[in-house]
Amino acid sequence: MAIDLRSVSLVTTRKHRPARVLDLVRARVDEDESRTDAVPRLERRVADLLGKPAAAMFPTGTMAQQVAMRIHADRRNSNMIAFHPQCHMEVHEHKGYQLVHGLSAVLVGDYHSLITVADLEAIKQPVAALLLELPQRDIGGLLPAWEELVAQVDWTREHGVASHMDGARLWEAQPYYGRSHAEIAALFDSVYVSLYKGLMGISGALLAGDAEFIEHAKIWRNRLGGNTAAAWPMALAGERGLDELLPRMPEFLVRARTLAGMLAGIPGVQVVPEPPQTPLFHVHLAAQPERVLEHAKLLAEKTGLRVFGQVRRSANPMTCSFEITVTEQFDDVTDAEVRDFVGELMLAAG
Repeated sequence: MAIDLRSVSLVTTRKHRPARVLDLVRARVDEDESRTDAVPRLERRVADLLGKPAAAMFPTGTMAQQVAMRIHADRRNSNMIAFHPQCHMEVHEHKGYQLVHGLSAVLVGDYHSLITVADLEAIKQPVAALLLELPQRDIGGLLPAWEELVAQVDWTREHGVASHMDGARLWEAQPYYGRSHAEIAALFDSVYVSLYKGLMGISGALLAGDAEFIEHAKIWRNRLGGNTAAAWPMALAGERGLDELLPRMPEFLVRARTLAGMLAGIPGVQVVPEPPQTPLFHVHLAAQPERVLEHAKLLAEKTGLRVFGQVRRSANPMTCSFEITVTEQFDDVTDAEVRDFVGELMLAAG
């Protein structure tokens, strides 16, 4: 469970304040462009980037992924789907896949570890689709080795199971594999990507797959009230992220590893994974979450630096963790400033 720090937001939010985001969107508006141009242009661009025949924009990733799993289930006349115990659909969506779409889930693998082929072999009932999250955010942004990932998708093919990628952070995962987005996406029958996490957009998501799949997805999108005909500001903000931030993902990964190495040298601090596999990693503290909450607020008032948005409880009540994702927001802060913030936090709360 995560505790909201309320007044403590992500590190140096100046780059993502509404006024700046609106300025960035306005700068991309062609005076002669129709408001109906941006969404289909973005859909075609993302489909091409992922090497898929088609893509459809959705207002949220929650809607997009539930629709994807519903279609895969309907295609196979089965209501059983499979995913990791810490999958977003299971933990953060109030059982929408079950209550809205009538699906049931098999939870695959250990709660604190990545899914393995052995975990898939242990499934003893037919499933329509397997969802794999790249990276697995809630266990530190972990990624399977490429060979392991290929083997898992091979398992789905051998068993007649659809493969779907939760690629909310595929943009951040791609540098680890050193392969194109299209080569990674080619493993999967369908792919969801986010416009607002690593790309720092306003909101929105894209679902990509074969043409028939996407036409069916658009019908479900309308059924659920998710028509994006007027979503051009989200599309323009997403394009800005593709143009300006996607090329910087390798840079963000290098910086995340440097920063993680500095934080790991602080007594009472452990970084997971070490080194990070993506610009996202978790920082575990030998301190009670309530004390971390209290002193993080005091430090934010003192320094003006806000390093994280939530602190997560762990099974041990004397420890907790928070997440760092290196993005353009870190342009305004040095690694030493973040290290000093966490070091002082540990001295006060540890």
